[in-house]
Amino acid sequence: MAPDCEVDGAVAAPISTVGIRGKLTHDAPLAKLVWFKSGGNADWLFEPADLDDLVLFLERLDGSLPVMALGLGSNLIVRDGGVPGVVIKLGKAFAKIEVLEDNVLVCGAGAHGILVASTARDAGIAGMEFMRGIPGTVGGFVRMNGGAYGREVSDVLVDCDVILPDGSLVTLPAVDLQYTYRHSVLPEGAVVVGARFKGVPGDPAVIGAEMDRIAEAREASQPLRTKTGGSTFKNPPGKKAWELVDAAGCRGLQMGGAQVSEKHTNFLINMGHATSADIEGLGEEVKRRVYANSGVELEWEIQRVGRP
Repeated sequence: MAPDCEVDGAVAAPISTVGIRGKLTHDAPLAKLVWFKSGGNADWLFEPADLDDLVLFLERLDGSLPVMALGLGSNLIVRDGGVPGVVIKLGKAFAKIEVLEDNVLVCGAGAHGILVASTARDAGIAGMEFMRGIPGTVGGFVRMNGGAYGREVSDVLVDCDVILPDGSLVTLPAVDLQYTYRHSVLPEGAVVVGARFKGVPGDPAVIGAEMDRIAEAREASQPLRTKTGGSTFKNPPGKKAWELVDAAGCRGLQMGGAQVSEKHTNFLINMGHATSADIEGLGEEVKRRVYANSGVELEWEIQRVGRP
């Protein structure tokens, strides 16, 4: 018989943990799990053993606490006051990828974009190369309509498996997500657990060359070796966010321990010991200066969660 849930922290769990096999941690530090390396703790962090374990956990929770899924933590500011409710961290059990007929990949929500792209390459499936250029996991891509280099998830998604806040597991066709730029209508608290992507037949050598081109373009233009969070602001229609930020004189602008990247002005950087308030405050100041300079209201692309 499998062991019951391991509960870290001298506090009663919010639900009965009998039969739950994952790990539940009270007051769990999140800074180490996000790219910015800043922010507070989760009230609870749950790392499910597998899909059945996660379904059981969310059924028992039954919407009584807020739920947030955490992928690679690349597109995220966790505020300094921490995250209320339960943060779900999907591990290796959710990172599997299977190749089906008709150029379809079945991907767990915890699979990294680079793994999706390389699996598709090895199978001679084109159309997924852009995922090589997005730091994140399938779950985040599906929720946010992740994209890069002229392509986005809505171009290749067939459907996705989602656990709704009441614990019910449903499969939603791509059309139901009503994708727009970096947005879907998935409800708060819904956890993406898997997705099916469909590409087209391709030559692995050509696919690999395109992936290499994307990797080199990222390396050349983005501050990859820093504590950053990816693209900060959405590109306004017909414009590029980084150009607006640059034109407003924000390149290198600092607030506390946070800085606008000198290398790519749509990236914010934790220079060492920035608080999340430093990073978010810097972003808001950039927005203010861009609006004053160009009249364009930038929208955050990075998700900001938790208590200030």
